Amino acid sequence: MSKIIYLASPYGFSSQQKQQLLPEFVQVLESIGAEVWEPFERNNQIDKAQPGWAYQIGQADVRDVKESDAIFAIVNGTPPDEGVMVELGIAIALNKKTFLFRDDFRRCTDSEDYALNLMLFTGLPEHGWEDYYFTSLNEIADPDKALVRWLNSAVD
Repeated sequence: MSKIIYLASPYGFSSQQKQQLLPEFVQVLESIGAEVWEPFERNNQIDKAQPGWAYQIGQADVRDVKESDAIFAIVNGTPPDEGVMVELGIAIALNKKTFLFRDDFRRCTDSEDYALNLMLFTGLPEHGWEDYYFTSLNEIADPDKALVRWLNSAVD
């Protein structure tokens, strides 16, 4: 049975990013054995003409984060997308496996160690956190990084 990864990203808000960037992430994650829950595909089927649609989407996303095995969060931007940050915070609070992706070269931090706010790294191990942090699409499938090792392990 595949492990479920919640793909937190801001890429569903732009039609070009949704068509070009998002499928690449889903494809590479699926190619290494993950079942990918991509919220724009799963939870934006709600009729936005109906009252309460935004609440329903938010609740569906929270439910998916809770029911997934891990989160793969795209944390580009300065600062990163606030929705992704909320989803990441929920996952960290629930002790979900956490993987971060950032190919944005800009830094937004006070820390010498991390490119982002230190709180985003609290879901990663103190030592070896770099194995949970990805800076290119090709790196995601690297068997020496934590994601592939975790997907291939029998235990979480």
